[in-house]
Amino acid sequence: MPTIIEQIKNHKPGDKPLNLYEADLRGADLQGADLQGANLRCANLHGANLHGANLRGADLRWAYLRGA
Repeated sequence: MPTIIEQIKNHKPGDKPLNLYEADLRGADLQGADLQGANLRCANLHGANLHGANLRGADLRWAYLRGA
């Protein structure tokens, strides 16, 4: 089974939105990732690199974004 990071890296526009509820993505390199419509509720994105990531329509309620 692919890791969460592999799922994100392999996700392409038009794919079903990712369910990353409560995902631990601390310090992850998500540069340029397609996270459109993703469920990121309660996800820990502390220190994650989100430069150029597509977050359009993503659910970021209660996500921890400090330093992201």
